[in-house]
Amino acid sequence: MAGMVVIFDFDKTIIDCDSDNWVVEELGINHLFTQLLHKLPWNSIMDRMMTELNHRGKTIEDIEECLKKVPLHPSIASAIESVHALGCDLRIVSDANVFFIETILKHHGILDCFSEINTNPGFVDEQGRLRILPYYDFSSSSHGCNICPSNMCKGLVMEKIRASVSADGKKQLVYVGDGTPDFCAGLKLEEGDVLMPRKDFPICDLISANPLLIKAKIHEWSNWDELGTNLLSTVNNALIDESAKTDRLVPLDCKYQNSSISVTAHEALQKALPVSPPH
Repeated sequence: MAGMVVIFDFDKTIIDCDSDNWVVEELGINHLFTQLLHKLPWNSIMDRMMTELNHRGKTIEDIEECLKKVPLHPSIASAIESVHALGCDLRIVSDANVFFIETILKHHGILDCFSEINTNPGFVDEQGRLRILPYYDFSSSSHGCNICPSNMCKGLVMEKIRASVSADGKKQLVYVGDGTPDFCAGLKLEEGDVLMPRKDFPICDLISANPLLIKAKIHEWSNWDELGTNLLSTVNNALIDESAKTDRLVPLDCKYQNSSISVTAHEALQKALPVSPPH
């Protein structure tokens, strides 16, 4: 599926929690975090929390072990592997940070499925302390979006992705998310694209309040089994459409045998359970 780019939020979309909150709570610094909530931007608080953990003797290895316990449902891991094997370009747009995301994805064996991770940078300094920086340097200027936090506008990131992939021809974008900034990302989708918002989360409230602002098809999901089904159905339908354009008279099974779809992609599609289009 060279023509499809699937873009995921991370927290509460790929994983079943907020990764920042998970580390803060699991490593026992929630009280200080709460004290700073109304004093500093979230991204700055997380950098401060990493300094606090270092002062308390927590190592990078301690943080990594904590992150390996983050809940990630087998259904979403399987769906990610399947759509990647089918040739989709998978990317992440998240307000977490690169250290947390890469550690979790690597632990679950799906890091290599993603071609790009757009998130807040992080690095380990000479003192062995994890530093977390903003994706966008809001100290010098504003990105101008009143929907997203000061350190990242997901809509602007989506514009950058659209521009980068369009060089190879028109691409269908699929966006999966749950939060308010994910609504901003969804505003950048066009007709023919697909938005997959998580039911009963802020993104769905915003869509309900502003239904005419979203041009893309909307496929809601409430759990990771449903999300996996929706993803595979969307890719499956796109493959059928692509095959039909190539030769409308050839049966689907023959198309797979004679088309340019790789053996790996064919096997991934065959392993996926038959699904009906999402409602």
